[in-house]
Amino acid sequence: MNQITPAQLAAWLADAGRHKPVLLDVREPWEWQTARIEGSRHIPMRAVPARLAEIEPAQEVVAICHHGARSQQVAMFLEKNGFSRVHNLQGGVDAWSRTVDPAVPLY
Repeated sequence: MNQITPAQLAAWLADAGRHKPVLLDVREPWEWQTARIEGSRHIPMRAVPARLAEIEPAQEVVAICHHGARSQQVAMFLEKNGFSRVHNLQGGVDAWSRTVDPAVPLY
């Protein structure tokens, strides 16, 4: 699993010549409703094992949570289940809000 900073993710998303990753937000529903990165896909951490088939193993996946701990656990789970292109967003949505997009609320 790779670690990716908010700035690196922002550059990736802005790069028209690069295929966009699946932004897998694993936070609780109330967190996702409060603040999220545009275009993210919400599958709460506890639901990931049951919904694994909804994620294509060949795609680049960036796991996202509030500060990066839950998403790192999900990223490791994905790797153990055959996903080879997995990234964890360092600092999570909180770091994204602070360094990339202040329009995303802090909580």
